[in-house]
Amino acid sequence: MANKQCSVLLSVHPSRALVDEKFKVLVQNASPGAELTVHSHLLSEDKHNWEAFGHYICDSTGSVNLCEDLSLGGTYEGVEPMGLLWSLRPVPGSKPGLRLRKSNVETPLKVTVSVYQGHLTEGFPEHRALAAVLVERWYMAPGVQRIPVTEHNLTATLFLPPGPGPFPAVLDLWGGGGNLVEYRSSLLASHGFAALALDYLTNDLTITTGKMMKNDYFETAYKFLEQHPQIVGSRIAMWGLSLGTAMTLKMAAYSKVMKLRCAVCYSGSHIQPVNGSTEEILNNFLKNQDKTRINEKQEMIWHDLILPIPEDPALKVDMGRVQCPLLLVVGQDDQNWPAFVSAMDIKKMMEKAGNIHLLTLLVYPDTGHLIEPPYSPHTRASTFRSFESRELYTSLWGGQTVGHARAQEDSWRKSLMFLREHLYGRRKKSNL
Repeated sequence: MANKQCSVLLSVHPSRALVDEKFKVLVQNASPGAELTVHSHLLSEDKHNWEAFGHYICDSTGSVNLCEDLSLGGTYEGVEPMGLLWSLRPVPGSKPGLRLRKSNVETPLKVTVSVYQGHLTEGFPEHRALAAVLVERWYMAPGVQRIPVTEHNLTATLFLPPGPGPFPAVLDLWGGGGNLVEYRSSLLASHGFAALALDYLTNDLTITTGKMMKNDYFETAYKFLEQHPQIVGSRIAMWGLSLGTAMTLKMAAYSKVMKLRCAVCYSGSHIQPVNGSTEEILNNFLKNQDKTRINEKQEMIWHDLILPIPEDPALKVDMGRVQCPLLLVVGQDDQNWPAFVSAMDIKKMMEKAGNIHLLTLLVYPDTGHLIEPPYSPHTRASTFRSFESRELYTSLWGGQTVGHARAQEDSWRKSLMFLREHLYGRRKKSNL
């Protein structure tokens, strides 16, 4: 797709793709040696404007190829073909504490890529673009089915890949913010895995009764997948982020119902009351609120809430009981939760128990808590509403933009490889 204006040609290929697919941006027919700014703009679902841009100099043919040419400045520098996406940030003057997340996965993220004369840094709406292209970035591939699930008092959404199936499946858990978050599940379905996005904190039954779900809620979700006619019941994985990791590790170690084929855990910990429910785990965190730190920007840092690592076996999951392959992904600059320290203890426990062969550990420098699918904008800090008190905080998640972007791309690729190996292939140790 290309649009010509003032003789400059701009093309983005593909202009319609999944959010984790790379694109190629090419500017042609400009003046040799001309200074150009390539700019991206996105209007989020909550009506906030996001932008990214790079500064380029045309070659002798009047061309700029973002896959080959250096950005000399802007929101990213160097040869960064996807910098127009992962370096997206709220435009100057925006409301503080924003985070870009997709709620309606049945519509795309719409990104306008434009090229401007000169090296601009602000005021893009006041300048006339030489050329512009509208790009669609989708979480749902054509043919993916989105099916709301309310059976058995579940609040969930099932995503099925295109085709007749049956498919292996992933039970997908997010963290302490609650709500039904669908975008990772829909993207997993786009890659051939049935996925059930599960709300376990703010689900309909909890809202109605005021009572939090017990551990059997996760087993009910598992059995729903196990018995579904388009799912291979013996090939089910669990994926958790943050608090979702705590629940994933608990169920992998102690559930007599869930026979997980493998588990993927991001940015979380095994530290929790072993016999506790979700509510008791959260109450254990709240008991340590005095360990919360607040920085000079008034950002909340919960990193130390469950530190030091307890020696009492009743206060952490017995990792020796985990009998399925486990992929653990952590960032070394996670300011929200002690995921890296926990990962080191998990590794130590599994070495001692003799099941270390089941562990694949990915550790990323300059990477924060919110490790999202590739090319998602890095959010170092954002407002966060506690589902218990509904109070609004500014939480420091951590990470440096370039390092975090690298980690998101690499960890997603390796997570898909891990799932393909253990859900589609025979059981064996992953070698990522």
